[in-house]
Amino acid sequence: MWLNDIESEASSPVWGPWIALLNTGHELIGHDLRGCGLSDRLIDSTSLQAWVGDMEAVVEAAGLERVVIVGLSQGAAAAIEYAARHPDKVAGLIICGGYAQGLLKRDATDAERELGKAMAKMMEFGWGSDNAAFRQVFSSRFFPDGTAEQIRWMNAQMKTCTTPAMAARILRAAYEIDVSAAAQKVACPTLVLHSRMDAVVPFESGRVVAGLIPGARFVPMESCSHLPKVTEPAWQLLQTEVTTFLDTVRADPVAGDLPVLSRLTPRERQVLEQIARGRDNAHIAATLGLANKTIRNHVTSLFDKMGVTTRAEAIVQARDAGLGRADPAPPGLASRPR
Repeated sequence: MWLNDIESEASSPVWGPWIALLNTGHELIGHDLRGCGLSDRLIDSTSLQAWVGDMEAVVEAAGLERVVIVGLSQGAAAAIEYAARHPDKVAGLIICGGYAQGLLKRDATDAERELGKAMAKMMEFGWGSDNAAFRQVFSSRFFPDGTAEQIRWMNAQMKTCTTPAMAARILRAAYEIDVSAAAQKVACPTLVLHSRMDAVVPFESGRVVAGLIPGARFVPMESCSHLPKVTEPAWQLLQTEVTTFLDTVRADPVAGDLPVLSRLTPRERQVLEQIARGRDNAHIAATLGLANKTIRNHVTSLFDKMGVTTRAEAIVQARDAGLGRADPAPPGLASRPR
């Protein structure tokens, strides 16, 4: 979303489960969006470029050499832009409830555009009120069937995490986002999830993102929540998909460390890792969420690049290069603020 406060989120009924999921077996690093939480409130820019620059600064300051970027909602655009700029650093990309084009850049109706403008204006005048009615307009769109506890928590967080003027500035900046060109340059494995009945970001926007990113896996979720809650069945699907994706990326070695790997694409390295574990094409296809024909094409391509003709030869080279290990060390996991 356009606001966050990482100090309070770990114990919240809304974001706590997300943090627990992403923090299991990985180092989870996040930061408050500029203008929110403990970040400075007096800032010059609320642009996409500024948000990506903040992400670059956090990754550098944390000393991360290889990361999986998680982009939720508005954060997806900055995650996509970062991945396109830094293919050497990004091992994988997870997007949920995201979009490549903001409201004023995509093919929205006149009514949708007018509603968006009205929402921004409502923020300026009603966001900081003691009466939560204005903020509940937003929280109810994010979680139409949320519990009373979840809605209360979100209403309270919205009031304290930023100022009314800053909330409106951030929302209007999000309306102008367009990372369509950058999405087509993303080279890492990508998982895109989106709720079918999302009232905040249209389901079609998630499909568009997955279509723009080469080789992205798109997973529809049966939910009306912008981001599925732990209390609904869609959460189980999301949890399984994210865990499987992270386990797969975890096995993906860093490109360029070894000559045999430097010539392969990120997806080919994933396939080779599975081959080194002795898995057949059908198993690899199921694990990576790809068609059998696609796996066959990847196998043919990586065999040519490796100069081998048999699976046995490929396995020998792969294991000599360090692939096929039972429990390789995970890359860092960087989370983009929502």
